[in-house]
Amino acid sequence: MKIQESAENYLETILMLGQKKGNVRSIDIANELEFKKPSVSVAMKNLRENGYIKVDDNGFITLTESGRQIAETMYERHLLLSKWLINLGVDEKIAVEDACKMEHVISPESFEAIKKHAEQKSS
Repeated sequence: MKIQESAENYLETILMLGQKKGNVRSIDIANELEFKKPSVSVAMKNLRENGYIKVDDNGFITLTESGRQIAETMYERHLLLSKWLINLGVDEKIAVEDACKMEHVISPESFEAIKKHAEQKSS
């Protein structure tokens, strides 16, 4: 099922914060993305209702299996596309910004081709 880019960004952010901090709360997401807490709360409600996250009694957010799959896909794309653009000579800040946009629209087929090409170039 295709989900919105904003939901993909939230899931990716939860994954990254979880790797850095261990426990993730809505306020952590709001601070990381520089969004207002009410906006994040609405997004978390939608992600929970759609089965992408779980929120425990203490407000800690964890990814469900489907949420984790989406987050890991976006994160892999982000890392590879950023590195690829930097290796092509794009300024790091611009490469990261562009990768963040590209990761949501690139087809799996095109991403796999870029991934294969990047792996061949690095070996």
